[in-house]
Amino acid sequence: MSKTFFELNIDTAFEDKIGSHGADRQRFTHWSQKLAPALPRILSKPQREAAPLFALPTRTDDLKEIEDVAHHIAEHYSTLVVAGMGGSSLSGETLVVLRKSTGLTLHFIDNIDPHSMAALTEQLPWKETAFLIISKSGNTVETLAQMAILLRLTKAHVGSGYGKQFWVITIPNGNTMHTLAQKHGMRVLAHDVDLGGRFSVFSLVGLIPAAAVGLDIRAIRAGAHAVMLDHNNAAQSAALHMALIEKQIRVNVTMHYCDRLGGLANWYRQCWAESLGKRGDLVTTPVRSRCATDQHSQLQLYLDGPKDKLFSVMMLECAGQGETIDYEPDTDPRLNFLNGKTLGDLMAAQQRATMDTLVQRGAPVRSFIIRELDETCMGAMLMHCALEVIFVAELLGVNAFDQPAVEDGKILALKYLGV
Repeated sequence: MSKTFFELNIDTAFEDKIGSHGADRQRFTHWSQKLAPALPRILSKPQREAAPLFALPTRTDDLKEIEDVAHHIAEHYSTLVVAGMGGSSLSGETLVVLRKSTGLTLHFIDNIDPHSMAALTEQLPWKETAFLIISKSGNTVETLAQMAILLRLTKAHVGSGYGKQFWVITIPNGNTMHTLAQKHGMRVLAHDVDLGGRFSVFSLVGLIPAAAVGLDIRAIRAGAHAVMLDHNNAAQSAALHMALIEKQIRVNVTMHYCDRLGGLANWYRQCWAESLGKRGDLVTTPVRSRCATDQHSQLQLYLDGPKDKLFSVMMLECAGQGETIDYEPDTDPRLNFLNGKTLGDLMAAQQRATMDTLVQRGAPVRSFIIRELDETCMGAMLMHCALEVIFVAELLGVNAFDQPAVEDGKILALKYLGV
């Protein structure tokens, strides 16, 4: 069913197609056969942290609350500020790029740069701004800092009733953020205790911003459900990654021309790195590559540099789309090759040319051909990526749902703050 939304081709990642840097088909078969008996257990009897992710595509009991909150924000405010780190921010950012109309202005705060915060707060229409603050644990120090600034400034600009402009998503267990929200009269929405932040895109974390800009959140979940039913592409991708790791492939490049796929590439990068980066050199480093921009900065390295990269080229069928490229009749005839073409024609040609050139240079490439990038397709792509990561974790023998090494940096940061 997932092929309805995108077509995955992995053939150009094998050594019999591109040469010695490609995957060995026998090793690919080995990893496919090793994963196959584990799939029923992973999907039908998932570990505790995976269960809510796999249940979300068919859930409907939570949709009314999500849509009620989103519609209230869209009807009563002109601006929505979403504050959170990692998946708390990336989930909404990944989805809202699909919006087709103007309306609600969105800002995502996913950093602690003082300059960026000041630039945002100087322009906000405070009485017309809603705030969605997201931290699963309620103890994320960056989000607590963001919340404190937004809370103080809203109170100063709005006066009484300022708390009604805030919605907080956290585990309602008396954590720091939960307690703070209750003190200031903010509305608290429950984050699933077992659902990891980076896998929360199909929950209220990603769907409230999506619904607030008019997206069909049921279609997002329907796309995810289709991939749950037909997960063969994700299983093949996991086996391919393992076979390429054995060939010293160390970098996993997600290449996209369509700007609306940028959030997906960032989301996949986080899921891959946090879920799999636990076995030394046994996993690849995820990199996002935005073309055509990176054709003029990175492509030289990709073509003639080390052959240690897998390229996942996400290609949108866009021929004939967009504005026409036209010049005056007396323009330089050397521009005739562009005259009458659309911007989509140029993008389609460059997508194909870049992929074919990588293949010709012996780089392993897999391609995603996307016919129409809508809510259903995005849901399918997101679930494909999530399953791919979880399946690779199974083959590597790591827990896809924790990130223990990150805690060291958090402890040191608190020490440097004098805690």
